[in-house]
Amino acid sequence: MRQSFVRVAAVLVLLGGATALVGCSSDEPLEPFVEIPAEQSYNAGIAYLQEGDYKNATKKFAEVDEQHPYSEWARKSLIMTTYTNYTRGNFDEAITQAKRYLTLYPGSEDAAYAQWMIAQSYFNQMPDITRDQKQTQQAMQAMQELVDRYPDSPYAAEGRKRLDIAKDQLAGKEMEVGRFYLNRNQYIGAINRFKTVVQTYQTTRHVEEALERLTEAYYAMGIVDEAQTAAAVLGHNYPDSRWYKDAYKLLSTNGLEPRENTQSWISKAFKAAML
Repeated sequence: MRQSFVRVAAVLVLLGGATALVGCSSDEPLEPFVEIPAEQSYNAGIAYLQEGDYKNATKKFAEVDEQHPYSEWARKSLIMTTYTNYTRGNFDEAITQAKRYLTLYPGSEDAAYAQWMIAQSYFNQMPDITRDQKQTQQAMQAMQELVDRYPDSPYAAEGRKRLDIAKDQLAGKEMEVGRFYLNRNQYIGAINRFKTVVQTYQTTRHVEEALERLTEAYYAMGIVDEAQTAAAVLGHNYPDSRWYKDAYKLLSTNGLEPRENTQSWISKAFKAAML
């Protein structure tokens, strides 16, 4: 009998607690969900955009995407959200939205613009040459994808220019590390860095110096044949370069002259680039 009384008391306590919770929640009623027409929210976003209020514009465009997913208004709003985030300097968010756009609408008229926003967002985060170049690498890859997938888009020409800038910065980083090794007589490490410039970033302004530094490093290691080849390839492709003058002087001072070994990786790298 006592056990039955305890169980009944426990139930009453629970019910009382539940009633109290309901009573508390009724003091602050939830606002009813109101669906705003997609066109109305989108136009409000455009109005904010014209006023330069990118924060509220972003909110309105996001509102369309949330309340009317997969609609044509949602598609337009998603690309506008990408733009407003980019303009506000929210580059990571712009990248996320642009990638989502490309996943949902890969063949749409704004797909090239979405890829441009991704590339630009990475490009604008490229650090100076003394720091890690992950963002530069991502910018290069995104720009490459832009010019490969959308070669006739209005963004392709500028994309090619910025692709060259990103490659030049990556080559510059390799040169910086290569010089560091060379100055400390760590020749293998230096050669590997200069080799990357010659093989991967051959169209950049750093390739001339890379060939001269290879001449230095190979000569210091006693690998004379490769030193002569590096100098010969440098002289053949950049005869007026000051770096060729330095390479020629290094060899001639020691009774040698530039001479290309066509079986060398250096010679093959330049021939491959000409194909």
